[in-house]
Amino acid sequence: MIALDVAVDDDRWSALGDAEALAGEAARAALAIIGEAPAGAEISVLFTNDAAIRELNRNWRGLDEPTNVLSFPAPLPPMEGKAGAAPQPLGDVALAFETTEREARDEGKTLQAHATHLIVHGVLHCLGYDHETEAEAEDMEALEIAALARLGIADPYAGSEL
Repeated sequence: MIALDVAVDDDRWSALGDAEALAGEAARAALAIIGEAPAGAEISVLFTNDAAIRELNRNWRGLDEPTNVLSFPAPLPPMEGKAGAAPQPLGDVALAFETTEREARDEGKTLQAHATHLIVHGVLHCLGYDHETEAEAEDMEALEIAALARLGIADPYAGSEL
């Protein structure tokens, strides 16, 4: 089981309904696709806005622009897998409201479905998956599609040019 820390710092995310439940379902679906989470696994999800994401993106990636989701994988703790080890943070995922809402609208998706996809995507990054090469992208997309299918959400890449 995974421990989840959810923070909502922009009231517009109330459009999701229960943001904490949505984040939990998305994180558990991502973990279920790759196997069981390490004992004591923790992940945090921040529902924020474009201004905050832009600042994070600038400070951590050198890109002075907002984006839909950012992931910050945690380094593996030295006690991983040892009896009595402290909780293992997997990382942090942050979503920007304006960009996520605009993308959902432009792609004809619900805000809930798109936010769920972005959380799954972010959790997979925290677990070490990436999309720097075409092969990595294909692998990661297949995991995302499978995780979302578990939640009854259609393939987010169907009909898109990759």
